[in-house]
Amino acid sequence: MKKTLVAAGIIVALGVVWTGGSWYTGKQLESRLTEIVNNANAQIKHNAPEANVEVSAQDYQRGLFSSHFTLHIKPVEGTTNTWLKPGQDIVLQETVDHGPFPLAQLKSFSLMPAMASVHTQLVNNDVTKALFDIAKGESPFYADTRIGYSGDTRSDITLRPLSSEKEGEKVAFSGGQFRFSVDKDGNALTLSGEAQSGLVDAVNEYGQRVQLSFNQLKTDGKSEIAAFDERTGSQKLSLDKLSISVENKELAVLEGMSLTAKSDVADDKKNINSQLDYTLNSLKVQGQDLGNGNLTLKVGQIDGQAWHQFSEQYNAQTRALMAQPGVVQNPELYQQKATEAFLNAVPLLLKGEPVITVAPLSWKNAKGEATFNLSLFLKDPSTATGAPQTLADEVDRTVKSLDGKLVIPVDMATELMTQIAKLEGYQQDEAAKLANQQVKGLAAMGQMFRITTLENNNILTSLQYANGQVTLNGEKMPLEEFVGMFGLPSLQPGQQDNAVPPVPEVPAAPQQ
Repeated sequence: MKKTLVAAGIIVALGVVWTGGSWYTGKQLESRLTEIVNNANAQIKHNAPEANVEVSAQDYQRGLFSSHFTLHIKPVEGTTNTWLKPGQDIVLQETVDHGPFPLAQLKSFSLMPAMASVHTQLVNNDVTKALFDIAKGESPFYADTRIGYSGDTRSDITLRPLSSEKEGEKVAFSGGQFRFSVDKDGNALTLSGEAQSGLVDAVNEYGQRVQLSFNQLKTDGKSEIAAFDERTGSQKLSLDKLSISVENKELAVLEGMSLTAKSDVADDKKNINSQLDYTLNSLKVQGQDLGNGNLTLKVGQIDGQAWHQFSEQYNAQTRALMAQPGVVQNPELYQQKATEAFLNAVPLLLKGEPVITVAPLSWKNAKGEATFNLSLFLKDPSTATGAPQTLADEVDRTVKSLDGKLVIPVDMATELMTQIAKLEGYQQDEAAKLANQQVKGLAAMGQMFRITTLENNNILTSLQYANGQVTLNGEKMPLEEFVGMFGLPSLQPGQQDNAVPPVPEVPAAPQQ
């Protein structure tokens, strides 16, 4: 009897602790909701100022073990938004299970204490109705978020399968699973997940039926805010296959695409080093294998404070553009103005005298690999004195040195041009003959204009620049002379004798 009473007492005590804890954490969450919303709006304003939207929390109803409220995403008052009209909003329904042991977590057998577990889903209204229609009447996505007592959050986001077929057009999506985590201060972020497949089947502006499909989209990355208030980190995006068809005929297939971007703070804690790696394992056009490619691009010595100034200036000018209805409603004008804003801010990035490296950009097929390598050392133009008097003076204000090299194997280029000729309707023998003529002609033209050389059956171009002097394929000359090579000066008598024979005439492609 005593054991039973003791057990009952323990259960009652635990019940009081859980109930009291749930009430307390529910109240604590309610008091922090305004702070959470304000932080979200600050992030939107900083990272996507052109969105012109803001978030607000409404209809908070606190219970003992759970609470409910809605998040509203709407246009910022007095601004123009391209996808939300005045009075429209996107509404998210939030269901909060209070800690220390949220009921939603207990259902998934998670016994780690937490402040709350939040279930989020989209509300069906006039803005989101189309998404609900292709999700068979359900919310197209939902998220389950765990909020720790430290303030850290982890969200598991589920994208539901989508399917729509009407008026001869079809959209299908397999759905996906993603995980998004953020620390209590919003500094450290991680995002990972995948979607298996997607398909869009529609008619383009020329009345042709176009099918676009993908398989195995994956992403994985993390970032954090550095001392100069900008994000650094890494992100990887990969896609197993992308197919494009026109009128049910396969146009292009890209396989094994991978994009990895990373940036980190240098040892001096002042500069940022960034690197972009892109890989394409296979490109086929109408069944013809055109090869595969790689790109490695590095940008080093970007001054962190200058990067922040660049970001602040560009974002401010972008926000100003979004406040001008005449600009927002004209996509071409907006793009022009946004490009101008970007270029006006670019000189700020030169403060740290960055170094740009391409090592390499390459394309490879069965006959060889063409490569392009580049090293470009830049200067801070704000340190220059006096007005530039010559073209070299102007270039030397921003360029310290340049070193580039292009190598194209003749056999590789001939193979590529053969495949392209076959796409134009030529048979194999004709295509190979035409490609051979074209590559030899291009090599001859390059030599005639002193742009390329031919060595070991490779077409080569080597270019260096520093202090107003250019070295092109081993030949030194002033910058002005180099620029003059690309004009059309009249030939002097006798120069024709040394000229390379003209490029052979290319026969017309056969009618298909």
